[in-house]
Amino acid sequence: MPSENDAMEKTMHTATLTAQPMRTPAGMQRVRQLAPGLALTGVLAFASIQLGKIGWLQSNGISALTLAIVLGMVVGNTVYPRIGATAGAGVTFSKASLLRLGIILYGLRLTFQDIGDVGWTGVAIDATVLCSTFGLACFLGTRVFGLDRKTAMLIGAGSSICGAAAVMAAEPVVRGRAEQVMVAVATVVVFGTLAIFLYPVLYHLIAQYRLFDLSPTAYGVFAGSTIHEVAQVVAAGRAVGEQAANTAVIAKMVRVMMLAPFLIILSAYLSRSAARDADAVDREAKWKTRPRHAAAS
Repeated sequence: MPSENDAMEKTMHTATLTAQPMRTPAGMQRVRQLAPGLALTGVLAFASIQLGKIGWLQSNGISALTLAIVLGMVVGNTVYPRIGATAGAGVTFSKASLLRLGIILYGLRLTFQDIGDVGWTGVAIDATVLCSTFGLACFLGTRVFGLDRKTAMLIGAGSSICGAAAVMAAEPVVRGRAEQVMVAVATVVVFGTLAIFLYPVLYHLIAQYRLFDLSPTAYGVFAGSTIHEVAQVVAAGRAVGEQAANTAVIAKMVRVMMLAPFLIILSAYLSRSAARDADAVDREAKWKTRPRHAAAS
């Protein structure tokens, strides 16, 4: 028969278990933390997609992505400061994880057959435009226009690859601030919108005055290799013809495919640059802290 001490221990153990609150599993707790922010970003994404279906916006090359960024800026400067403590975890998860997943899926839309339709010449043109545009943006931005390095890099990423999407993808790599991202997005959206109207005008002027031979296919490669947003490329291509639009979209998607390797190379470069700067600071600090007699010798 059990002793009285055993019975008392069982009773105390049962009372302790009853007094302890029910613990929420870690996974459910994580979902509850992310839910408000995910709901907020989901509502903004849905609203942007629906607004992007408006005919006037489509004809002017204003994509759902551009609208989402504008709506995000508005909400971020009005409503979000009040709900940031609750929605911050979900918004950060959307910006860090879901954005990267979206970029990967975006690139998977391109097939090797599409690349073959453009040809290796088109791929080489895209790569050349990407490298030269990013390099010129960084050089002119910092040396001529007086921009800080991070803003110039974000503008270069958006101008050389895929507009606002590239700016948002490069933000965590460059570690840019919100105002730097806003400047970069505004820059690529404004100049990309101007390209929608200027490119077809230039094409028709070249054809009218026969300055040189520019076929719709060549125009499509040029437009797809230089205009920022996919929607802007579609608008500029369709203004000339269906063949130009198809070629422009394929050339543009090749540039989008280059986003992932570009970010890897940029991240490696910035990491090495930061390491070199840290070593230089350490050497300078050690030199300054050396004893005077050691420095004299």
